[in-house]
Amino acid sequence: MRIGDLVKFMRALKAGALAARELLTLGGVFEVECFDSEGVLKWRDVAINKIPNAALNSVLGINFHGDAQITAWYVGLTGATPTGAATDTMASHAGWTEVSAYSQANRPAFTVAAASGQQVTNSASPASFSINGTATVGGAFIVSNSTINGTTGTLFSVAAFSQGNKSCSNGDTVNVTYTLTGASST
Repeated sequence: MRIGDLVKFMRALKAGALAARELLTLGGVFEVECFDSEGVLKWRDVAINKIPNAALNSVLGINFHGDAQITAWYVGLTGATPTGAATDTMASHAGWTEVSAYSQANRPAFTVAAASGQQVTNSASPASFSINGTATVGGAFIVSNSTINGTTGTLFSVAAFSQGNKSCSNGDTVNVTYTLTGASST
């Protein structure tokens, strides 16, 4: 960077013209499919996530402060009409509930391949839920705790479906793919 560019950058920063979102953006998309007991697609939807403040602080703390790295992440399903908020944590998220009507003993793992093209995704290994009851699913989330209905861990992302709530029945399988993308405007 040339000195003149550095001076312009510092002036803009001081004037408040540059916000962190102008320099780095994180965003993710959930792609969710539900299949009936015969393997026939019942519905498909997408959800664009909200990344809560605690998750952003975690990313910054791990990369720039030496906070302990979180090495295991899990996928959860939200109940009807979820509303994520910047202040959401696993201990406090008034705008949504978790769906637990599936037979796995824990939330499915979010298993990603190495970052490539400024993305990580579990598209090679989607999280799978074997539905064992009747449920209304409104979206999905990513968390660092595998315990179903657990209230600890870092909530990384939560999102509502773009086309509204979906119904699931006993014997359905719900598969969730999440792709997280980082972008820079510089």
